[in-house]
Amino acid sequence: MESEPVQQEPVSSAGQRLQPGQVIDGFRLEEHLHQGGMAHLWRVTRVDAPDGTPLIMKVPRIKGGDDPATIVGFEVEQMIMPTLSGPHVPKFVAKGDFTRQPYIVMEHIPGTSLRARFDAAPLPLDEVIEIGSRVATALHELHRQHVVHLDIKPSNIMFRPTGEAVLVDFGLSRHDRLPDLLDEEFELPMGTGPYMSPEQVQFVRNDPRSDLFALGVLMYHLATGERPFGNPNTVRGLRQRLFREPVPPRVHRPDMPPWLQEVILRCLAVQPADRHQTAAQLAFDLQHPAQVTLTERAEKLQKKTGSLGTIKRWFSAIGAEPVTIVSAAEQTERSPILLAAVDVAGATPALLEAVRHTVQRLLQTEPGARRPAGGDEDEPHRHRRADGGRWLQQARQPAGQAQALGASAAQGAGAAAARAAGRAHHLPRDRGARCGHRDRRLCAQEPVDHVVMGARSSGGLRRYLGSVSAEVVSQCDCTVTVVRAAAGDD
Repeated sequence: MESEPVQQEPVSSAGQRLQPGQVIDGFRLEEHLHQGGMAHLWRVTRVDAPDGTPLIMKVPRIKGGDDPATIVGFEVEQMIMPTLSGPHVPKFVAKGDFTRQPYIVMEHIPGTSLRARFDAAPLPLDEVIEIGSRVATALHELHRQHVVHLDIKPSNIMFRPTGEAVLVDFGLSRHDRLPDLLDEEFELPMGTGPYMSPEQVQFVRNDPRSDLFALGVLMYHLATGERPFGNPNTVRGLRQRLFREPVPPRVHRPDMPPWLQEVILRCLAVQPADRHQTAAQLAFDLQHPAQVTLTERAEKLQKKTGSLGTIKRWFSAIGAEPVTIVSAAEQTERSPILLAAVDVAGATPALLEAVRHTVQRLLQTEPGARRPAGGDEDEPHRHRRADGGRWLQQARQPAGQAQALGASAAQGAGAAAARAAGRAHHLPRDRGARCGHRDRRLCAQEPVDHVVMGARSSGGLRRYLGSVSAEVVSQCDCTVTVVRAAAGDD
């Protein structure tokens, strides 16, 4: 378990003791909530709005006025937090500079962090899967906003009452478009030992797949009660993950299904290219186990790699330079999830064929896109919606093509619009969370980056009332391609 720091009196950057009732820049300190390794947390209220939104103030722990790691990390967090938005991060409110009193005021997320659940590990596998899915969803949204967290661990994960995972503590994070102060100031790997990715050990700080490695460590621990790489506190100990494989989790947890071991061990791959390429794809696999492609990892039950295999991996790791990427957002964009929505009941064969060709063309130009679900090679796969017995249609792409999310078509133009807009607008959507769209159950869990929308030919009434495809375009915050059949075909 992560050790608790020894409690000390909270002090300001000037060495003065902070006390309840003290006012800093219009925020009254109400209660000292927590002392972490790098900062104190206070419950605060606005002097001019004491009954407003619950707020928390984070104040750095500066020892003797000269603590470079704390100062730089806090400056990083002050730079990054104002750029973030959405339900998966605390809402930023205000900050104070180091000339008077450094602080960050943000939304107070009620409850405790995920760390409390680690004392109960191993957890039921359904809970492990649910936690992994929600955290992957939060990571995808963070990566889309150009940020790699780089310190994913239980104490930095919370959950809203509505279910969304919330990521906190961005002191070690990397923003694509901001200076990397930590890289400029320090010459040691930055992170928390058990969760650091191999590329972090090699000083790569801009790869979002590093966060997927950390999430794999977290899921492994929650499922088995063991850490896959122990708790090293030296660079030499950290480097062992470059050539030592973890014990397969099913050795510790025989009731774990093979598909879940496949997912966890894929997260823990040494090379980022061998992991899921985006957090969205990881969330998709956790939510759709039947679609997980099983390899020899799924059935592996050996406790450790043989000596010869370890030596070979060690030699491969010596002097190996990690492959770097341009940015977190670019990596996410390279591996989109596509959704095709079309009114099956009202669409003509020509329109359905046009949508299918458009999706196939996009898959050829997007080699990292997600593969569709099930079905025969040449025939559409049909399945029944649980909430009403209406048929959905999923296009099946030829084997060997790029991966893509199952292109689904909801019966009825309104349902198709809600499904497309709901998936993309809530990019990505957590399980159980509610939204304001017409059919809340149509707002799917999986994230969507590109919607292909089938639109029927426009008539006088449709021009007067407005088209469904126009509604989807206006609601989605991702790319939307509207497809119509050629004139004379419908």
